[in-house]
Amino acid sequence: MSDLQLSVIIPTYNEINTIESVLSEVQQAMPQVSKEIVIVDDGSTDGTREWLKTIAEKETTVHVIFQPTNQGKGAALREGFRQATGDVIVIQDADLEYDPQDWQEMWRLIETDRADVVYGSRFYGKPHRVLYFHHYLGNKVISMLVNLVCNTMFSDIEVCYKMFRREVIEGLAFTCDGFGFEVEFTMKISRRRRRWRLYEVGVSYYGRTYAEGKKISWRDGVRALWLIAWFTVRR
Repeated sequence: MSDLQLSVIIPTYNEINTIESVLSEVQQAMPQVSKEIVIVDDGSTDGTREWLKTIAEKETTVHVIFQPTNQGKGAALREGFRQATGDVIVIQDADLEYDPQDWQEMWRLIETDRADVVYGSRFYGKPHRVLYFHHYLGNKVISMLVNLVCNTMFSDIEVCYKMFRREVIEGLAFTCDGFGFEVEFTMKISRRRRRWRLYEVGVSYYGRTYAEGKKISWRDGVRALWLIAWFTVRR
């Protein structure tokens, strides 16, 4: 058993069809590691909230937080970070697009003291569902601009999987409520990169279509571009 504890933060909004499977996969992943699971329900209205209430009553290793209203992924993550007590934190979406088995290599880099922050990347040769070119192009443009401003070389800043030591976020104030969290997090930790060791590893991606419940839209891409400019000016 590792001496480090892993806190898994799962922001959840209207995922009644997948949340049970995601929780099961998270619980089974990396059995050699002590895990704390923190689920933040972001005002679900499809039955997810009610299901999570039953889980909160019977699962002692699962901590469920109920946001009073839908505030966005970034707001849910902020609350999850506040509640997490583990030495290492990983972000897990509740929609089955990512496989917790991919944590293993991310964890190895941190446990062996090679990395402080490890991003997954959907572009390193693991299974990747073929979906929307405009999403791919938008992600590449956003990643390129962040790399240009921060002098980094991330291939996929919009990826869900980010694993990091707790101390990485100590003293950082995150303000983005929605999907803009990905830009804000990346830019703020990258500006401390002389202190933090940043890595990427390949992860699988089982993406969803909009008909299957995908939530991010072109508006989030436009906002990401605005946020890059905003955080650049406020450096």
